Amino acid sequence: MGEIIYAVLQFAGILAFAISGALVGVRHNLDLLGVIVVGASTGIGGGILRDILLGINPPTSLVYWPNAAVAVAGSLVVFFFHPKITRLRHFEVVFDAFGLGLFSANGAAWAISISEPLLTAVFVGTITAIGGGVVRDVLVNTVPGVLTRELYAVSAFAGAITAALLMKFTADIVLASAVGGALAIVLRLVSYSRGWQLPVPRPAEASGVSS
Repeated sequence: MGEIIYAVLQFAGILAFAISGALVGVRHNLDLLGVIVVGASTGIGGGILRDILLGINPPTSLVYWPNAAVAVAGSLVVFFFHPKITRLRHFEVVFDAFGLGLFSANGAAWAISISEPLLTAVFVGTITAIGGGVVRDVLVNTVPGVLTRELYAVSAFAGAITAALLMKFTADIVLASAVGGALAIVLRLVSYSRGWQLPVPRPAEASGVSS
């Protein structure tokens, strides 16, 4: 039963990220193929990076067709049934947050389940969460959100370390994934709604530096 729930969470993360990527594609006026490529790459990109880091060759999403099928299906739904352009950014952030949370927690919990050390598990979970988003942003030629958005990587890290620690102490992969994922999702959405960000460099004028 636990394995089934974990698989459902994994598919939910792929679908959420695929939808967020496809919404970005629609917002950038890409054609059908472009939306599918961006959406599917966002959906399975993080998982492929996770498998590479853990030495799983070939990566699961390249041989297990349901992963790619879920990502492509989510992209197609967005292409044909997306809301009005003015509402796309709102939905993009929500689905991206769900993908971020589920992937960060699932990745870290899975790493612990195969006896990886805590530091490795947290790193893998964080990279799994932000990997798809980086691929998405590179494909549409924008600065990766992990470098600019409200507590993006911080949310992924928080979800990953929470899931990894819970997995260490409880050995319950479903509990670890659910709690860690929920924490990352809430932190990402709250930071977005309230505009929380890490410090950025002051403008040259304000710091007294002249050109």
